Amino acid sequence: MTSKLSLARLLQGPQALFASVSGLVIVAALFVSTMSFSTTAQAHQIKAAITTVLFNPRTENIEVMHRFNLHDAEHAVKALFDKHADIMDDVKTQKQFAVYVAKHFAILNAAGEPLQLADVGFEVEGKHFWVYQETAEPPVLEGIKIRHDALRDLWPKQVNTLNIEGKGDIKTLTFADSVNLLEVSFKSQGSDHH
Repeated sequence: MTSKLSLARLLQGPQALFASVSGLVIVAALFVSTMSFSTTAQAHQIKAAITTVLFNPRTENIEVMHRFNLHDAEHAVKALFDKHADIMDDVKTQKQFAVYVAKHFAILNAAGEPLQLADVGFEVEGKHFWVYQETAEPPVLEGIKIRHDALRDLWPKQVNTLNIEGKGDIKTLTFADSVNLLEVSFKSQGSDHH
């Protein structure tokens, strides 16, 4: 009797162990799946845009290229203009959004005087919506101040990152939280101060 009981326990052992391991694997898989879904959901909640301010030596213009995630732009136009607004296919909505962006972006010289940016255009490209602006580069420009609060009136967590190219090393500015105005100096770094 003792040997039958031991044998039954021995046979039951691997099955019980297999059942426990299988249960653990299922729980782990559910956990990983839940975490993946949570991360994906959070990724859609992150609101961010990237702008490039290019000092183009060939054209002697300052070219501005704003890139918004199309998903964010879709939600924005519905909140800003009309719940039926369609940024994908409606040129009127696209233009409205481009005008909105232009009103929420400004470049000022070091003295705080605004540079007059012309609206160049806009387009849907893949998963992004682009807005283009430009202005002639002033003959003397010791630095600039930039305001970039597009979509920050809708989403306080919106982060607008801006890269300045064509004036030495690339300079990156980040507009987040309560930051409304940032500045960059172009004064000569190679001056003879000993």
